[in-house]
Amino acid sequence: MRDTIHFSGIGGVGMSALAQVAAMEGRPVSGSDRDFDRGRNLGVKSSLEALGVKIYPQDGSGINGSAAELALSTAIEDTNPEVLKARELGLKISHRSELLAARVNESDTIAVGGTSGKSTVAAMIFTVLEAGGLGPSIITGGALGALKERGLAGNAYKGKGRVLVVEADESDGTIVRYRPKTGVVLNISKDHKDLDVLNKIFAEFAGNCGRVLVNADDAPALAVLPGALKFGFDAGGWQVTDVKPGPFSSSFKINGVAFELPAPGRYNIENALAACAAAALYGVSLEACAAGLRNFRGVERRFVLVGEKNGVTVIDDYAHNPAKISALLSALHQAAGRRVLAVYQPHGFTPTRHLKAELIESFASGLNPADMLLMPEIYYAGGTVTKNISSKDISDAVAAAGRKAAYYENRGDIPAAIAKAARPGDIVVVIGARDATLAAFAGDILNALP
Repeated sequence: MRDTIHFSGIGGVGMSALAQVAAMEGRPVSGSDRDFDRGRNLGVKSSLEALGVKIYPQDGSGINGSAAELALSTAIEDTNPEVLKARELGLKISHRSELLAARVNESDTIAVGGTSGKSTVAAMIFTVLEAGGLGPSIITGGALGALKERGLAGNAYKGKGRVLVVEADESDGTIVRYRPKTGVVLNISKDHKDLDVLNKIFAEFAGNCGRVLVNADDAPALAVLPGALKFGFDAGGWQVTDVKPGPFSSSFKINGVAFELPAPGRYNIENALAACAAAALYGVSLEACAAGLRNFRGVERRFVLVGEKNGVTVIDDYAHNPAKISALLSALHQAAGRRVLAVYQPHGFTPTRHLKAELIESFASGLNPADMLLMPEIYYAGGTVTKNISSKDISDAVAAAGRKAAYYENRGDIPAAIAKAARPGDIVVVIGARDATLAAFAGDILNALP
């Protein structure tokens, strides 16, 4: 009997999340991924197999007598053996965005959108809804530490309750397919697309929501959605006071309720407020939110403390667009007197070219005179692309603006360079997206320190 759904590109964040939820629901699931075939991303492979997912080589062998449906990620070409075989057998072929939209639209969904902070806020909402006893589900782009501690991959969970939390990504425009009961718009800034395009996308997204919350402290978002429900440090009936942001944690009060958050910076206080505002719509008290966030386990590669050696602290963070980089550097500088050695690996030649001026400005204004920027070459994931920009273009411009910056053609030379330059009290932060090896690279830097 054909009833298995086969995910081609199952190792990807979006695909693995959908596959996990389907498996947790009891549906037979199989999949393949080129990274698995190359011996990479094997932690995700193991997590999927632990849920009963059957993994095949990406050679067409997974499309067999049990397969009823083929799910594709955007990375899968029409010439892929699995696509060809599925068409030959007349199987239903679905795209990741279609499957996610169907789940969003059939559930009581909280969809978290915005240029920055989506993964963290989705994780915080999931955390406070669990603390409130709602038994939520989640599909998101960053692995939750709390779910990894349960032996899962971390980016998906099927709870017993009715509420589903999703990270709604605007980068490919599929956010406009979602019709959630509750939408959250955190912020809008130039990223994958220019502001005029993003404004239209978020306006359409908001129009598809049963209700929408907007961050009143983000002027561009508020301008697009002036009539939405609001949250802010002093907006929409919310008041954030007694703020004490630190480099590794934050304390504050929301409407008089004390919060201790194991995450740094004003931007994470904003994230926590967004989670509380969303949870309030579902009847969760601020006291329950505070209890949940006190034990917040974070999100993979979102301000992860890799370790400390002889007074030098190493942090790993997913920040990659100008707004996220600026927020991260600001948070790091909460530790007065500590020098920051930032290693930034841009992802993709097209987005780096698109954001070149803004990236230069984020480092030129965000780094202190004593800080250092070290840049390996732009991460290249494959495919056809015009390579007419280099990390050197960014580092040279930052250096010309009066900050210490250097380009390293060989990324492997950076740990030794940091080991030579670092001194007690320094914070080393590895910044970048998409490249699954960056977390291990941050570990290499820690190991190289004297």
